[in-house]
Amino acid sequence: MLNLHKEYIDESYNSAGEVENFRLHCPDDFNFAYDVIDRLGTQTPHRRAMRWTNDRGAKFDLTFRDFKDGSDKAASYFRQMGIGKGDRVMLIMRRHYQFWFAILGLHKLGAIAIPATFQLRASDVLYRLRTAGVSAVVCTAEGEASDHVDDAIAQYEKPVQKIMVMDSKVGWHSFDLGLITAPPFTKPAPAQLPTADDTMLLYFTSGTEGNPKMVSHNFRYPIAHIPTAKYWQKVDPDGLHFTVSDSGWAKSVWGKIYGQWIMEAGLYVYDFNIFNPGRMLQHMAEDNITTFCAPPTTFRYLLQEDLSTYNLTSLQNLTVAGEALPAEVFNDCLRQTGLELKEGFGQTETVLSCATYYWMKAKPGSMGKPTGTYPMVLLNNEGQECAPGEPGEICIRADRGPDQPIGLYQGYTHAEELTESVWYDGYYHTHDEAMVDEDGYYWYIGRLDDMIKTSGFRVGPFEVESVVLGHPAVLECAVTGVPDEHRGQAIKVTVVLRPGFEATRQLAIDIRKYTRSRISAYKSPRFVEFATELPKTVSGKVRRAKIRADEAAAE
Repeated sequence: MLNLHKEYIDESYNSAGEVENFRLHCPDDFNFAYDVIDRLGTQTPHRRAMRWTNDRGAKFDLTFRDFKDGSDKAASYFRQMGIGKGDRVMLIMRRHYQFWFAILGLHKLGAIAIPATFQLRASDVLYRLRTAGVSAVVCTAEGEASDHVDDAIAQYEKPVQKIMVMDSKVGWHSFDLGLITAPPFTKPAPAQLPTADDTMLLYFTSGTEGNPKMVSHNFRYPIAHIPTAKYWQKVDPDGLHFTVSDSGWAKSVWGKIYGQWIMEAGLYVYDFNIFNPGRMLQHMAEDNITTFCAPPTTFRYLLQEDLSTYNLTSLQNLTVAGEALPAEVFNDCLRQTGLELKEGFGQTETVLSCATYYWMKAKPGSMGKPTGTYPMVLLNNEGQECAPGEPGEICIRADRGPDQPIGLYQGYTHAEELTESVWYDGYYHTHDEAMVDEDGYYWYIGRLDDMIKTSGFRVGPFEVESVVLGHPAVLECAVTGVPDEHRGQAIKVTVVLRPGFEATRQLAIDIRKYTRSRISAYKSPRFVEFATELPKTVSGKVRRAKIRADEAAAE
């Protein structure tokens, strides 16, 4: 091992050997593809960087030398296609291993990568083409994604290079063939290389309402994922880390490239089309996964399986993020695996902002403490820091500009007014509400726009949902407020049932009684509605705003 990460982080430890403080630093010319991948590929060429597998029986390992060479070929191919510094390239590539060649190749050229999910429809793609000014799309051949890209480009006003992965069709260039035929790569001259302050990534946030915002991150961004991999996921340099995420989401770069490879750990990539919890557990057992990260919903499905039939003894650390963690999922996981789920919180605009680091005792339902990557506080409506037990907005203390913390986004591209609406008075305002306890642990309450005001009280939906999810019949649920002439709003819960349960009036009464016996009366749902599914964004987040809108339309 080269211990590359030590070049970018200074650490101090307490008497127990736990990290007490750390400071990140980044050279002004840092480029992850050259300074991490090329160095590892040259100095530790045979070290495993990835094990890739799918449900069709394919499985192979790739070394850091493979990714150095593959990214060189991708950069050379993109240059042949006319792509260079500052050009914006959308990557719709599922979990194909070629995604890593492509994004690293773009980094080497200083082009801007725009990862996107294969679930986008034509209108979604067109919005992104126009908003970002995309000049090329690299797209999977699987499913209907390329058809939606074709439909979107037909309505777009500018030419777009269409590049297909895993196959090709009329009107598309072949990425795989392009890598084979690309000439040897020559590194751009210094004046043509990006600086660490140039834009490296653009992500479209999957807001629960309104058009997605375009979040930009610069070339310093990968450095801020070192604490994610080292302190939270506790990746094993000789093991395999598995984060469940499509390559189109920011969660993917949290767990499938930057921090893990700076820590020189191997990635596990399972390229599946349909999520099957039993099949995923089988893959984890067969390939001896050492660290694993997934959203609570994924854990909820995995824990319904009989884990005793899978050999999961290789697991060392489990982490969870993407949505708030219900205590019942934490307790079920601890009972079945003997491992605590270490929760983390962050946004597309940030890196890991709050977490239960591996050496910290987890509190079921708490997302841990501020990570130390940047100062995080809770502010009340008067802009004052909250006392323990007082709910407030999660805010990050930072001014915009060259001295802002590493890992914090640059702003919303082409939307300065929107950026200023959340970044002012020396704080970035996340619009997420939480509470801190006497021990400094943060407890998530919910999005500010999801708050319910009932009988003079403010109620966060997550707190109620966490209780409802404990009922044996409930698989998923969403809590919203409905108009009530006496209370202002009454609380309603929309429930998706587990298999084997039937939606009946008696079951609705049982769920109300169950919840009321475990939570304050003013927080308890007055209405229970059953649904076959919950409306969600393409990233899987529940659209409470859609539930509220449907309720209003039905009145």
